[in-house]
Amino acid sequence: MPAAFKIAVEGAGEATCYEGERALVAMERAQSFGRLKNLPYKLPVGCRRGGCGICRARVLSGAYRKDLMSQAHISEEESEAGLVLSCSIYPLSDIELRIEPPQVASKTKTATTSEEK
Repeated sequence: MPAAFKIAVEGAGEATCYEGERALVAMERAQSFGRLKNLPYKLPVGCRRGGCGICRARVLSGAYRKDLMSQAHISEEESEAGLVLSCSIYPLSDIELRIEPPQVASKTKTATTSEEK
């Protein structure tokens, strides 16, 4: 039987994560079974491959292995401070997470006036 670890989601409840399973998958399962009942919204889920930045979380304690994550959403400094994409981490022990709001980059264009041409 594979090892199982507890994911405590700050203020929301707990999930069971099996060895080799992504934290996000375990949290989605726990939410569907009502184990993250204090989470006031559906877990933020996007591409599930570390590229969109929707599932940002902060690891408050515990050990984990991580896959590649887009540096557009998790900078090296943020990663060192414990910010992760929950779709890209695999617990190696019991861990505690805080769900963080996604960072949405502004992609507005600046209009060019005829005087600037």
